[in-house]
Amino acid sequence: MFKIDNGNLTGKCLISSPYLEDEHFARSVVYICSHSHEGAMGFIVNKKIEEFSFADLAGHIPLSNGLPPLRIDLHQGGPLERIRGFVLHSTDYVKPDTVVIDNDIAVSSSIDIINDIAYGTGPKDNIIALGYSSWKPQQLEQEIMNNDWLISESAPELLFRTKDEEKWEKALNSIGIDAGNLSNFSGRA
Repeated sequence: MFKIDNGNLTGKCLISSPYLEDEHFARSVVYICSHSHEGAMGFIVNKKIEEFSFADLAGHIPLSNGLPPLRIDLHQGGPLERIRGFVLHSTDYVKPDTVVIDNDIAVSSSIDIINDIAYGTGPKDNIIALGYSSWKPQQLEQEIMNNDWLISESAPELLFRTKDEEKWEKALNSIGIDAGNLSNFSGRA
């Protein structure tokens, strides 16, 4: 049985079980920005969007500077509202719409933060996510009990400074699991 501190996963990372085959969440790391008796919300932090670029996004929003924006990766935040943008970022950047999750991590969703990131004046660390992941009341807890998710502490190093293709394995390593030692077959006792 798992134990969640104070019954709350806010500020933690979910690591998909090596055996989770869901097309959206296989080999994913999800940062949970909100968890309560009403459900949970978070963002996948290790899957880049390949078919849509920041330049494509910038073409749909009014950027204030006429210069071309920096090259910036976009991430698949989750399967819900995939056209809605969010920025998971360091707390060196806080504006009126920013929701501070903990000492190191915040979430914003204004066009201002996108503009500031595009021209190098935004938060030091950031992930721009299109879409989000959400769970109904008790749904996430049930998925954890079904061994779909493992729980780890979050860290800016993992979220912002680890290559996307390495985040899942590093997150597993952070809880003492070596992905190289896992079998391709699973079972539940």
